[in-house]
Amino acid sequence: MTRADQRHRHHERIAEVRAGGTPEKVGYPIGIRQAEVVRTTTVGSALVRVTLGGPGTEGFEAHAPDEHVKVIFPEPDGTLRLPERDGTMLRWPRPMPTAREYTVRRYDPVSGELDLDVALHDGGLGSAWALAARPGDQVHVAGPPGGLIVPHAYDRYLLAGDVTALPAIARTLEELPRDATGWVFAEVPGASAEIPLDAPDGVEVTWLHGDGTSTALADAVRSVEVPDGERLYLWVAGEAGAIKPLRAWARHELRLPKSDQDITGYWKRGVSAYDDHDH
Repeated sequence: MTRADQRHRHHERIAEVRAGGTPEKVGYPIGIRQAEVVRTTTVGSALVRVTLGGPGTEGFEAHAPDEHVKVIFPEPDGTLRLPERDGTMLRWPRPMPTAREYTVRRYDPVSGELDLDVALHDGGLGSAWALAARPGDQVHVAGPPGGLIVPHAYDRYLLAGDVTALPAIARTLEELPRDATGWVFAEVPGASAEIPLDAPDGVEVTWLHGDGTSTALADAVRSVEVPDGERLYLWVAGEAGAIKPLRAWARHELRLPKSDQDITGYWKRGVSAYDDHDH
């Protein structure tokens, strides 16, 4: 099967899932690209948007609001260890190269621009890169490996997360039907970190202020009362320990099927390069 055939097939599958009633993860052929920094922009006080472009971003895939890529960084000795294409997958060197995952905030197939919003925190490898990035800098990006396609078949949507989840929340809100209803709870360091969100009129946005490690976000989410008989889709991301209680709440209180919820630890206090899929 050619690469064009592979692309056609997963595009067909994405369309099928979007037209259905149940979310499903759809994989894309995973690539490794060398892109260049076009510009950087501050987004509120807690995010830096790194816009990538150049020939390396041509043909990029962007279909799911919470899909991610890995930005691969040089090792402490300056060497750069990159994965290699292996059919529709990548073959990674061992041990794994130093990398950080970022949500695809935007991809424009016309300009080829790819936006990655990086959350700022002291001592972070990604933070330091985003703050120091200058136009023309080269960067290697792997992925995305696919994403969760969520049909617009729900009565209400409940989205929640800390500052690391803001890019996915913002993109989800932009892509929801304008008559969608629901709630958003976003926890950021302070008022200066709040950003404009293009939410449908029927989606209520609540900002919380904190570092993402307290019970504030989980408490706010659990205060929601879903009308009887309505179908809810729940999406939550943030510090793994802080959002953990919501897994039991979704299962036992809301009685949500697994397909109607996506609760992911984007990071864990005291752990670098945390991967929720390893836990």
